Amino acid sequence: MVRLYDTAPMSEPHSPPLDVRRRRLLFRATHRGTYENDLMLGGFLRAHMDTLKDADLTALEALLELPDPDLADWLTGRQPIPSEQDEPMVRGIWPMLHRIRAAVAR
Repeated sequence: MVRLYDTAPMSEPHSPPLDVRRRRLLFRATHRGTYENDLMLGGFLRAHMDTLKDADLTALEALLELPDPDLADWLTGRQPIPSEQDEPMVRGIWPMLHRIRAAVAR
């Protein structure tokens, strides 16, 4: 017996699901409170999520603790990104800001 609306079973998605840490980071990056930062940070994460290492994720988590106005100023170039010598923070946070700024500038 042939049924008219028989369909094949659904297959698994093509890409593996993101782990909890990456999903949480993506959510935080896209729900900052300012649309400008949501676009810049969320866009960077979506584009590079699969290539980020644990140290990168740690730097991004620390970066997301910074105030929105400072992040927006640094990422858009309105203010220069401080050097690690001027403002020491979590290792890797300033290079990550430079990476994101370069990606946003493209």
